[in-house]
Amino acid sequence: MASLSLLLLLLSCSLTHIASISESNNSPTPLSYAPTTNSLPTNKITNVIDACWRTKSNWASNRGALADCAVGYGKDAIGGKYGAIYVVTTAEDDPVNPKPGTLRYGVIQTKPLWIIFAKDMAITLKNELIMNSYKTIDGRGAKVKIAYGPCITVQGVSHVIIHGISIHDCKPGKSGLVRSSPTHVGHRRGSDGDAISIFASSYVWVDHCFLSHCTDGLIDIIHASTAVTISNNYFSQHNKVMLLGHNDNFTADKIMRITIAFNHFGAGLVQRMPRIRFGYAHVANNKYEEWRMYAIGGSSNPTIFSEGNYFVASNLRFSNQVTKREASNGWKNWKWRSSKDVFLNGAYFVQSGWGNCDPYYSQAQSFVVANGLMVPALTSSAGPLKCAYDKAC
Repeated sequence: MASLSLLLLLLSCSLTHIASISESNNSPTPLSYAPTTNSLPTNKITNVIDACWRTKSNWASNRGALADCAVGYGKDAIGGKYGAIYVVTTAEDDPVNPKPGTLRYGVIQTKPLWIIFAKDMAITLKNELIMNSYKTIDGRGAKVKIAYGPCITVQGVSHVIIHGISIHDCKPGKSGLVRSSPTHVGHRRGSDGDAISIFASSYVWVDHCFLSHCTDGLIDIIHASTAVTISNNYFSQHNKVMLLGHNDNFTADKIMRITIAFNHFGAGLVQRMPRIRFGYAHVANNKYEEWRMYAIGGSSNPTIFSEGNYFVASNLRFSNQVTKREASNGWKNWKWRSSKDVFLNGAYFVQSGWGNCDPYYSQAQSFVVANGLMVPALTSSAGPLKCAYDKAC
């Protein structure tokens, strides 16, 4: 049985359907492979994104070079690469009339900006932070957190990069006026309490952030958002982690293409890592420390390619299965595949569907996905980094 499971692990994603049992069956035929203890890598390994910039001591004087380092569907997100540096000098916030030097004043500008921080900063926003296009929030060189108030909204915009900050304990935003550009103040009906809400937006990259313990989700990607990469983040202590797709009737989400790579899904997580509707998710080289309900789920016939991940099931009874499908009319034709994944502590992935489910990246978007055995090393630096000026990060 062990040799058969290893063979299944190495099969290409394009092979035919191998798991045709019902998820409700008490005797599934899952894909499950556990490495021997001494087979795990011990050397420090840098993933392809970090290798692009972390070894360079001039990162602080050449911050825009980070925009060349994304992989996957969000590769073309340039943020504020071609704009000026804007320095946040104060943690103050005014949702209607933000002052120069505040984070809100920077993110609402119409011109491209690369936003950095003059010092360590804890920002409690008074209402949701609505970002404009061509913006980068870059926390490198400071310890920056947004917490204990409403958090970040990326709505109807493109080319946004959020890097190197902590976002936690986010609360719902209240109904009221919020400025979204220098010339527009609109009445908002209130936000849900997500850490980052990506709504009808494209070319978005969220990298090396810490996200935890919010009222609603940690990351929501909805309303036909696409061309998004979520990478090198550390998630912990939360129920509904990541939602891809608005609802089961919003078919416009079929265009959604999301890459989720090199993240560490840590302790205290329950479900949605991610949960997807309609679209396509490439979930690659992530570490799953535990889940209390399921790790990867979906409804409305999404396509999911789980490649080279490292799944460790919790010790909770009946929570070993990685996958969960919500379907009223059957799911056996849905393309959900596992390749090069590693499963520990009884974890298993129920596959389904026929045909090819490769991500079809462009040459620039493509990256080599390692075997799941390498993931503890590849994700060892997930979350915000401690970067010192004039030194490699």
